[in-house]
Amino acid sequence: MMREKIQELEKTIQYEFQDKSLIKQALTHSSYANEYRNGKCHHNERIEFLGDAVLELAVSEYLFQNYPKENEGQMTKIRSSLVCEFTLSQCARDISLGQYLYLSKGEEMTGGRERNSILCDAFESIIGAIYLDSGFDKAREFIYKYLLQDVEDKTLFYDAKTILQEMVQGNNWGTLSYILLEEKGPDHNKEFIVQAQVGDRVLGNGVGRTKKAAEQQAAYEAIKRLKNEQV
Repeated sequence: MMREKIQELEKTIQYEFQDKSLIKQALTHSSYANEYRNGKCHHNERIEFLGDAVLELAVSEYLFQNYPKENEGQMTKIRSSLVCEFTLSQCARDISLGQYLYLSKGEEMTGGRERNSILCDAFESIIGAIYLDSGFDKAREFIYKYLLQDVEDKTLFYDAKTILQEMVQGNNWGTLSYILLEEKGPDHNKEFIVQAQVGDRVLGNGVGRTKKAAEQQAAYEAIKRLKNEQV
């Protein structure tokens, strides 16, 4: 079963690992490793750390080459929007990464396969694994293919709250507010669920490790909904 899952993911991302232990480690969440302690099960936190660094370099290089008129501050802002948790979790969903993860029974039961933080970390881990397996060029190729597409749409997320506020005010729709629906999890791993609404009208929902991140996602979902209504 494990071999079949890995082969299926390799086919999806169009990359075949020479060292299969790297992809297995990249897919292993710390909860799974802790649940099955046998001295042979390594989770993906270290490889994610490496993937994060490779990702930042690849995105920085892309912005330097493709945005010649932007200054350092503007490029930093765009990069932040591209490597944030929400954007990377969406990229992970695009390749159905959640279904391949090794999670503990507890994480499985509480929706871990769809949790933004877990998907984001796994996406960075895949990048780290490809880097270790084949070097920077192959890792960059993966990043270009699965992250650096529709950059303008992805960078919208970073300014979502400002853009939504301007849309609401420009159309005189009323007062925009963000309602905290739920706060759960331990202090070191909080999850906030927020709703963006104007009056009694719900525009979008968001989930994040901070209230600000959840509000940004709610605003982003609201903008997409409003734009679709205008088409």
